[in-house]
Parts: sequence; C-alpha cells; structure tokens
Amino acid sequence: MTLSVLTLNLWHDSGPYESRVERVRDWIDRLDPDLIGFQEVLRADAGNNQVTELLGDRPYQVDYVEGSRYQREGSKYSPGGFGNAIASRWPILDRETLALPDAEAAGRTPDAETRAAISVTIGSPFGEIGFTCSHLHWRLRDSAIRERQVVALCDFALRRRPADGFPPILVGDFNAEPESAEIRYVSGLQSLEGRSIALLDAWKTAGDGGAGYTWDNSNSYASPELEPNRRIDYIFAGFPMRTGVGQLTACRLVCNDEQDGVWPADHFGVYAELRTDPIPGFEDRWGLVGGDDVNAER
Repeated sequence: MTLSVLTLNLWHDSGPYESRVERVRDWIDRLDPDLIGFQEVLRADAGNNQVTELLGDRPYQVDYVEGSRYQREGSKYSPGGFGNAIASRWPILDRETLALPDAEAAGRTPDAETRAAISVTIGSPFGEIGFTCSHLHWRLRDSAIRERQVVALCDFALRRRPADGFPPILVGDFNAEPESAEIRYVSGLQSLEGRSIALLDAWKTAGDGGAGYTWDNSNSYASPELEPNRRIDYIFAGFPMRTGVGQLTACRLVCNDEQDGVWPADHFGVYAELRTDPIPGFEDRWGLVGGDDVNAER
C-alpha cells in the first residue's frame, strides 16, 4: 500500500473553465489520490467554492485558506478569495494557516500580492500525517521575497508534523526552479538567514530523471506568457523512517495532456507515492524503529 499525493495549480477560473474542470476531474478519477494540494483556488464571498464544486461527491474532506482577494467581472467566484485548498481522503483532525512574508517584508515597495499556507493533520489508517500546501510569489525577479517565504513556510510545516508520525509533506507552486536559493534551501543544499533544513524533492528522488517541467510552453495556456520552461511545482517530504515508511517510491507529471484543444490548467501537476508499510525483511540493526528526523534539534 502507498500514500498517493497530487499537487496542481488550478489556474483559478481562467480559459475555457467548464471544459477544464472536466479534464481535471478525469485526472483525479484516474489517479485517485489520497491527498491533494490545490493552488489558485477561488471561494466566493457568496459561498461558491471552486474545489468542493470540482470534487462533487468524491470522498474528500476539504479545507481552504485565502491568500489574497479576487475580483473579476463575470466570475461566479467574485468578489471572493484566491488561495490554496487541501483535499483529504481521510478525516482532517486539525488545521492552521499562515500568512507568508510579502514584498514589504523583503524591503520592497508594498503591492497587492499576498500569499498564505494551510497545514492540516490527517488521521490516516497508518498514523497521523502533517500535510501543508502553499503558493509563493510568482515573478521571476521575486526570489528575495520567496527566500523569506520558504524559511517561514518550512518552519511552519515542520512545526506541524505529528510527533513520531508519518514524515511531513509539503506541496505547492513555489514559482522557483530547483537551482534557485529558495528551493536549494528546502532541499538542504544551502542556508538562508542563518537557518538550514532538508526535505526530499519527490521529482529528484523518484522521478524519471527528466527535466520535469511543470511550466511548459507546449501547453497553449502557458506559452502566451513568453516565460521559459521551468520546474516550479513540487512535492517535498521529510526523510523516511528507518523501516522505510514514508519513502518516496514514485513521482511523475500529470494533468499534462491536451484533448480537443483543452488542457487541464496552465501548469502541469505533480503526483507522488510514498511507502506506508515497512520494507519487506526489514531488520533494525541499530535497535531503533523511529524516523531519522534530520530537521530535529540535536
């Protein structure tokens, strides 16, 4: 048995939205993920909720955090919120949200772009899981802001992980490439603000070795932006337990096909699987059965 995780930027209600919804639903039905992190999710002040409408009667519990306000003439979600949502196959036991540092925190002129994160504790058949979803500032030049955001975000996700539980999982649209300071920080390859942590990048750990672009100009919704191909959407996980529980075993791009001129979104999604049972024949030669939490204080 594995734990399956999907992250997808929904591109709010842009493009041929009703047709796109059917494409996203089809992918969710095919993948049948246990946990989903959505970004660019809309929730109208009047009550319309984009994710609950998209999922329909599929067996998920949903939670949401608003990152900023959304106003667009003709949208049934306007006026409303623009943020992140989590969908879980199993009960959501508790939740917490976090407002991320903005332009002003990075010494820049304040602007309207604000971001948030949501973290939940999930009661799964194999123990409690800490699952966190977020979306960072989008401009290529915004690395200084994203650096502050990932420090706050990782502190948040690691603080929320259940004691002796499944390794923490962090997903989202980070708007940063693997070589950037912000992603190197999350991956344990450099420090920021005198701090350092280390999570495993699912694509790097268990992908097919390709570029893994999630912003790809083959997608006709992405190409008009004239931005380069990039890998900017991620699933991160804490290090597995010594038994192998929590090990990333597979990762691939999803929601990455066109049918009759319709793509699911402007981003491709990322899907990963993590081990939930001990490795067959495992023997703990060190006399320890817990997880090796490389982010714990020594």
